[in-house]
Amino acid sequence: MKHVSILVPQEALMGSIEGPRQLLDQVNQFFQTKGASPLFTVQLVGLSKETRLNGGRFTVHSDMLIGDVHRTDLIIIPAIDGNPQHSIEKNRDFVPWITAHYKAGAEVASLCLGAFLLASTGLLSGKKCATHWMAANDFRAMFPDVQLTVDSVITDENRLYSSGGAYSHLNLVLYLIEKYAGRSSAILCSKVFQIDIERGSQSPFIMFQGQKAHEDAPVKKAQEFIELNFPNKITVDQLASIVALSRRNLERRFKKATSNTVVEYIQRVKIEAAKISLESSRENVNEVMYKVGYTDTKAFRTTFKKITGLSPVEYRNKYNREVQVQTL
Repeated sequence: MKHVSILVPQEALMGSIEGPRQLLDQVNQFFQTKGASPLFTVQLVGLSKETRLNGGRFTVHSDMLIGDVHRTDLIIIPAIDGNPQHSIEKNRDFVPWITAHYKAGAEVASLCLGAFLLASTGLLSGKKCATHWMAANDFRAMFPDVQLTVDSVITDENRLYSSGGAYSHLNLVLYLIEKYAGRSSAILCSKVFQIDIERGSQSPFIMFQGQKAHEDAPVKKAQEFIELNFPNKITVDQLASIVALSRRNLERRFKKATSNTVVEYIQRVKIEAAKISLESSRENVNEVMYKVGYTDTKAFRTTFKKITGLSPVEYRNKYNREVQVQTL
């Protein structure tokens, strides 16, 4: 029987504690229905017996305190709320406990913003990790030695797992269920809880926000110029001239400040504008393409799919309400 410890950190999000518990309990019910023994022992593990969450709206009663857990097979770190640095400080006593059990053979899975707590252990250094796309800039700033894969829903490396944002953490739980209980159990859970089992990317949900949480004034000036003039042809040399830097210096500083090259940034601004038009207007794909400054249909479609994971037509059909109504 697999022993699973679902942590109850201060400032955890209630749903990311209860969701994994429900899914794992459902697997146990499947096994019991077939006359088999339950597969998982699931316990809520906290720093105190009672933890108030969501501004005191909920109180979670832990089954065990961390000092009482002598062995576990899987640690699940739920999403945390609020300022990540403050949350890590409030939950610092979990850090050596997680590290010790990992070194003793346990696997560790972080859900959404739980990645901040997992990364604070140092176990993710040099490894891949996913988290909510909205927290990507903060995560990179706090943990530059971790390979953040912002579009991933699931990462799996050396007994360390992480998930993308919000309810996509349930996809990681399904992934772990498939690993421990088999594909059929994971499919059953996906049907009972109506979770898309094959979702592998956060890309269709990412909204590009400009990455301006830095203090490099020339880079911010270049970003603002791009955002105001993206329908026009913009070159790196032109931007370098505007901000009075050499091309090489601008490219180096731009990448450091935004985690994108200049060309990638221009593409992302264009595609974000295209997404908004496809979501809200009656313009066809070619009209949107020209509106955001593309003239090559193939280049537009290729870049759009690379960034969003969907073709422009697929994206429009998914998010444009008028298109959905017309197809009914």
